[in-house]
Amino acid sequence: MPIHLSLPPTFRDRLAAADRPLIGLWACAGSPVTAEIVAGSGCDWVLLDAEHSPNGLESVLAQLYAMSAYPAAPLVRPPCGDAVTIKQFLDLGAQNLLVPMVDSAEQAEEIVRAIRYPLGGVRGVGSALARSARWNRVEGYLSRASETISLTVQIESAAAVADVERIVAVDGVDAIFVGPSDLAASMGVIGQQSHPEVVEAVLRSIAAARAAGKPAGVNAFVPADAERYIEAGAAFVAVGADVAILARQTEALVDRFAPSAGGASAPRASY
Repeated sequence: MPIHLSLPPTFRDRLAAADRPLIGLWACAGSPVTAEIVAGSGCDWVLLDAEHSPNGLESVLAQLYAMSAYPAAPLVRPPCGDAVTIKQFLDLGAQNLLVPMVDSAEQAEEIVRAIRYPLGGVRGVGSALARSARWNRVEGYLSRASETISLTVQIESAAAVADVERIVAVDGVDAIFVGPSDLAASMGVIGQQSHPEVVEAVLRSIAAARAAGKPAGVNAFVPADAERYIEAGAAFVAVGADVAILARQTEALVDRFAPSAGGASAPRASY
């Protein structure tokens, strides 16, 4: 007889059950070993990034396998909101998508359609061939697939902030995640994630989500920024990335024991 399996709770479910902000880390190295180390750190969620990192379908799949033994929730960021790309990541078994560069409610609506099967969406049906339904071992997957998927969209441009109230009102958008780096660039202050106007835009986005009854997250690798946004009501915060932690910590060790070799005086970005 076939085995009937159940899927882990979604990030939406975890946010709803949480009694504190959920703390996350990025896994950008494209390595299942690194992803497993990050997942075992005690963090609440891990972002597997396929937008700015050397990740494709095969490497994301390997990292999902590596993380599956740990309680941290895996979020997958595809390179874009394209419906075909989203279908491929969903079929890998990515339950929690974080889609970058969503600038309008209309764009958010199209992404919601991409994660849903017809008639409410356009996702192609391939569950018998895919890990998403554990090769048809998740009973009733096709009829309740939307229950097993959470969608977070990224607010990371001035245009997105201007439309944030409409974006968070879109049915099927479970949460928003603010990206201050791209937001700062779109506002003409590239590299200044703590610029007052950028901070104000982040706070506006958090407030809009809270008013709509939806969680808002933010990327904040500077502890003071993370603390500010948590105080403002952010429900989840990314506080570091594997590659950045590796870079800074190895530099610190070299600077301590061989400062002339490490170039301690060179400025280094915090993001």
